Amino acid sequence: MSHLVEDLAADVGHRPWPLPERPWVMTQRWSDLLFAHWPVAPSVMRALVPESMPIDLYDGHAWLTIAPFRISDLRSRASPTLPWLSSFLELNVRTYVTLDGKPGVWFFSLDAASWLAVLGARAFYHLPYLHASMRSRSSGNGSLAYRSRRDHPGAPAAELEARYGSMGRAYQSTSGTLEHWLTERYCLYATDSRGRVYRADIHHRPWPLEPAFAELTRETMTKAAGIPVAGAPACMSFTRSIDVVVWWPERVR
Repeated sequence: MSHLVEDLAADVGHRPWPLPERPWVMTQRWSDLLFAHWPVAPSVMRALVPESMPIDLYDGHAWLTIAPFRISDLRSRASPTLPWLSSFLELNVRTYVTLDGKPGVWFFSLDAASWLAVLGARAFYHLPYLHASMRSRSSGNGSLAYRSRRDHPGAPAAELEARYGSMGRAYQSTSGTLEHWLTERYCLYATDSRGRVYRADIHHRPWPLEPAFAELTRETMTKAAGIPVAGAPACMSFTRSIDVVVWWPERVR
């Protein structure tokens, strides 16, 4: 077991359920991550999420999130970092569900700038990964200029152009708050072509959130998911870096 996994496995007091007993599969780092959240009418969300997935509500709303970030230091349990796969940009559109008492994340799309990541995640995790042309660069004053344009064959067109960054010091969210409810989730859910449900556990330390600013100059990711949003996000936060351990998915339905 790597030193990283040993360190993370010793920090579990914040988890809502124990770590899986089966072996972990990979570790990775998520950096320069923006959470941008919008409330959505439950009826709108229900029409787009499979019936097998009970949708979570907070203050009577379902919630939709876009999250641009960079994956780096990706390595499997059996191999070192692979230069052609270990670092790439990613952009998620997601909502929130709970099954068997385990709150998790449901993805409408996961755009990535790596074809290997797209093909691997679609095959082994049943996730709706799509390829996109993406770039991210520092634009001064500590902010990032992020651009993604989906180019996956047969997928709906979708783009994000944004400038975002931190506005303050890192903090940990408090249990019961919206930010805690949105971010402190330790599994993801997916369904295969036959409608069977899978859950993949993840583990990390509590999110080191920072107050965020963001200018979304072009955002069609939510429209492509079938839930176009209006106006600025109701809630935003930024994370500079967090290390993550991932397990194989297991069928739960």
